[in-house]
Amino acid sequence: MEQTQAYAPFDIIIFGATGDLTARKLLPALYYRYLDKQIPPQTRIIGTARSPLTDDDFKKRIHDGLVEFVQESYQDPENIRNFLNLISYVSLNGAEADSNWPELQAKFEHNKANDIRIFYFATAPRLYGDICDNLALKKLITPTTRIILEKPIGTSLKTAEEINQRVGKHFPENNIYRIDHYLGKETVQNVIALRFANPVFERLWNSDAIDYVQITAAETVGVGKRGGYYDGAGALRDMVQNHLLQVLCMVAMDPPISLNADDLRNEKLKVLRSLKPMTEQDIKNNTVRGQYTSCVYKNEKIPGYLEDLGKDQSNTETFITLKAEINTARWGGVPFYLRTGKRLAKKVSEIIIQFKPSAWNLFATPPKANRLVIRIQPDEGVSLSLQIKDPQKTYTNLRSTSINIEFPTAFHIRYPDSYEGLLMDVVKGDPILFIRRDEVEASWRWIEPILDGWAKNLTPLTYYKAGSWGPQEALDLLDRANHVWHENMTE
Repeated sequence: MEQTQAYAPFDIIIFGATGDLTARKLLPALYYRYLDKQIPPQTRIIGTARSPLTDDDFKKRIHDGLVEFVQESYQDPENIRNFLNLISYVSLNGAEADSNWPELQAKFEHNKANDIRIFYFATAPRLYGDICDNLALKKLITPTTRIILEKPIGTSLKTAEEINQRVGKHFPENNIYRIDHYLGKETVQNVIALRFANPVFERLWNSDAIDYVQITAAETVGVGKRGGYYDGAGALRDMVQNHLLQVLCMVAMDPPISLNADDLRNEKLKVLRSLKPMTEQDIKNNTVRGQYTSCVYKNEKIPGYLEDLGKDQSNTETFITLKAEINTARWGGVPFYLRTGKRLAKKVSEIIIQFKPSAWNLFATPPKANRLVIRIQPDEGVSLSLQIKDPQKTYTNLRSTSINIEFPTAFHIRYPDSYEGLLMDVVKGDPILFIRRDEVEASWRWIEPILDGWAKNLTPLTYYKAGSWGPQEALDLLDRANHVWHENMTE
């Protein structure tokens, strides 16, 4: 992200502005960009939601969010006050044509100086089409208007196609920014540089050298306030269909012919289309779904999913592991293990590239296979395991060690939140880190047979204790191929 670049003034209008995403992510992200002088004082940030708030009520909410979610060393009272001066609020139901649209329209009639107008949809995806229809009806769309759509885009292939169709009636594809905040994470973006700027890796980035790949997004928290949404979605829709498949694409894609948006997204699309379709037998053998149950940790009871949800019964998965395969010359025979879950033992998102072991051994201590670990969060960085001579023994004895790079320490910077760069990419009109329509639909085509198989109970729901690494079946899935999850590997 170009932190010193100045941008022209713009308007950003957030639908669903009283929600958690706005307070926790969007406004802190814009505040950090304001501190870096990327957001000029003529910029306007307009929140809209159904709640009948005044400007001062809304600003109080945003102020409280900045105090909670912005690092304390960046909370300068004068800067916060000046930033809040950019903000206003309109009580409006964006999905209803007879709502308070005149108040929003008046803001643009009185000041037409800002050419770039951005609408951020932080609402339920089922409302996207209605909001777009109303924006067109109220003549709020200009040739430079851009919209940002939060994931998930639909709950199935059919609903995704319907959303894309309705939104596409009013906006050209290059003005639609489908956001996946994982693509805004610096370490995910760094996969491109790590591979394509370092020939030593790219020449080994194939089935000749790589044994298997793991992509994990583990959380220690439960569903919290998202229980109502989550119980209708589950881990497969919430995390795998978007975040983890996008990370898989970044790891597995071939080199693009350039780093412009469509060239890179074309390569990601090829990966999605090359995923081996899941047969019913594959679903039985290569997917695991689980749900966390209560446990006692340090004399404190951690509630199970049903307790968090306030329900007696649910078949929704809070954990998933699956083995994916990519039918290309580069990746034939290399399994990609995708794993995500709530209430797991550790909060971590990481990519593990496990290289094949040596074909022969010259040493008294058998050498262990090299392993590249790309840490997405919370400790952004890269480490590479190596085998060296044990300095306390003879030259035939080996010891494992790692070359470890921690990005914040190495570069002496505050690592920005992913929304910071993504929001400014929309302002400058750069869609490279956003998802194209055909990517969304290709990912749903691969995911949907798994959902259908689970509906037939081809993979029965299993259970795991909160604070563990998931159900035993997730260990068994790798064990059948003599593979091991990263947390169980020894150096």
